Amino acid sequence: MVLKVYGDRLSQPSRAIIIFCKINGIEFEEIEINIFKNQQYSPEYKEINPMNQIPAIVDGELKLFESHTILMYLSCAFPQVASHWYPSDVYKRAKIHSVLDWHHSFLRRGAAGFIFNTLLAPLNGFRSYPQVIIQVEEILLRSLSKLEHIWLKDGPFLAGNSQPSIADLLLACEIMQLELLSEKDYDRILSPYVKVIQWVEDTKSATAPHFDEVHELLFESQKRFREQMATKSRKTQVKSKM
Repeated sequence: MVLKVYGDRLSQPSRAIIIFCKINGIEFEEIEINIFKNQQYSPEYKEINPMNQIPAIVDGELKLFESHTILMYLSCAFPQVASHWYPSDVYKRAKIHSVLDWHHSFLRRGAAGFIFNTLLAPLNGFRSYPQVIIQVEEILLRSLSKLEHIWLKDGPFLAGNSQPSIADLLLACEIMQLELLSEKDYDRILSPYVKVIQWVEDTKSATAPHFDEVHELLFESQKRFREQMATKSRKTQVKSKM
């Protein structure tokens, strides 16, 4: 049976898994779970992932969720996967696990939290709290600093590796989510981190042409969101002058 990948290309971990399958020649069926239509809460999908989150995979009788675990499984289950993605060496694997554990606790909290509170919440009619925005931006900036000065200090890829691992793919897709921000906010947040910017470009190059292809929906959404935010800002300015 063909591997089934359930996800939404606006979801950073979903993109990571799709890119990984493409770059390693893993045959799969992509099944869209549209998060803006709340399809992750459907009874059918709940049978696959009772946590109601994406991504998830079905490989034969195996139903698996959590993106880090999925990529570890795919690396081991498909022999054609290049060894640098998830090395068999215990020391190298431990370093990758260390980055991934840190990712969930810090970078993901900061990036996803900042995108939601500054962009998605206002556009979808949810209240956004200034204090929360300050907190998640602080987490994001500290995380980018850790990437720049710790995880990328010993080599072009995370944890001193000379080739990308599953950690690089997951975290680069996380950083790409910042593309949804306004151009001003994107430059303000990312421009101080030269190594981070270069590392994302190196990860793109290592996974070309699939990285850009899988991110096309994100780039389309970037244009739409920026137009919506600009329109919202103009309306707010008009109201303030009345």
